[in-house]
Amino acid sequence: MFDKLEGVVKRHEKLNEKLADPSIYDNQKEFKAVSSEKASINEIVENYIKYKRVKSDFEDAKDILKNEKDEELRSMAKEEVSELEIEIVELEAKLKILLLPKDPLDDKNVMIEIRAGAGGNEASIFVGDVYRMYQNYNGKMGFKSEMVSISEGDEGIKEVIFSVSGDKVYSIYKYESGVHRVQRVPKTESQGRVHTSTITVAVMPEVDDVEFELDMNDVRIDIYRSGGAGGQSVNTTDSAVRVTHLPTNTVVANQDQKSQLKNKEKALKILRNRIYDKMVQEAKAKETEERRGLVGTGDRSERIRTYNFPQGRLTDHRIGLTLYSLDKIIEGDLAPVTEALVAYNQAELLKGVEE
Repeated sequence: MFDKLEGVVKRHEKLNEKLADPSIYDNQKEFKAVSSEKASINEIVENYIKYKRVKSDFEDAKDILKNEKDEELRSMAKEEVSELEIEIVELEAKLKILLLPKDPLDDKNVMIEIRAGAGGNEASIFVGDVYRMYQNYNGKMGFKSEMVSISEGDEGIKEVIFSVSGDKVYSIYKYESGVHRVQRVPKTESQGRVHTSTITVAVMPEVDDVEFELDMNDVRIDIYRSGGAGGQSVNTTDSAVRVTHLPTNTVVANQDQKSQLKNKEKALKILRNRIYDKMVQEAKAKETEERRGLVGTGDRSERIRTYNFPQGRLTDHRIGLTLYSLDKIIEGDLAPVTEALVAYNQAELLKGVEE
């Protein structure tokens, strides 16, 4: 482990040298790559420097304990040895986790799609509930969220697409992809029977033009007149936009804005992220054997979680997590779930390293 850490420190120094060279600013692609790599190892270097300082203090305190005759100084040294020993163990554990193989997408922002599945209006209502849960969670985490597209139903929301930006957003949200099941008594159910509905959540890493350029020769753009239940998305001009990626037959339609240009921009943004996400999922599928036992493999058809309202219970089926605080979780207190998923994944990765 320490050989790896020394290697990271040397790499960090080399990256600092590159950034100190003014000529790097002439090549923005290289500047972005170097800055990004440096940022990705800053935490490792900082903790390793701290570890070496604590280790040195620990050795000094041990020397005092071994050679000092004054009982008061020995007592102080003994206490310091005990405290520093605990700190060393904690720092070593943290460094092990920081050295685990990184998902290159972890630092990215995300685009999230939530769609109603089985269950009619109740599924649409739950889409709204989960969307609100994520928005409240974003507020607690200091993440910024922006609406991209929304399609409302008779009750609730049929589909909502929104972006989330902040620190290491994908590293947290990637575990949300999959089928979410809700069990509760609908407002319209006079017999008090529990109804089961499902929604799907797809979390896509956001990509910029430098990383992935959508070939517009592969895209067909159709313009048509907006329609719907009423409101701002219905007008008398041809402002709705449908874009189709011909090689994959991926279709995105947007009519949220009165401006044709804005609808086109939004539709192309969604399309670009969907195509890039498809590439990511295909790459992950090839690594299935290596990732066995880990969560967040991206299988969108997998039922990952159940929200049981009569029992106030949330169960994440992938890691066997059950929490009886659904009332708080659905209002945005999602941290106990996301932290457990991250911890489980880290534990599985550590197993692989130690084996």
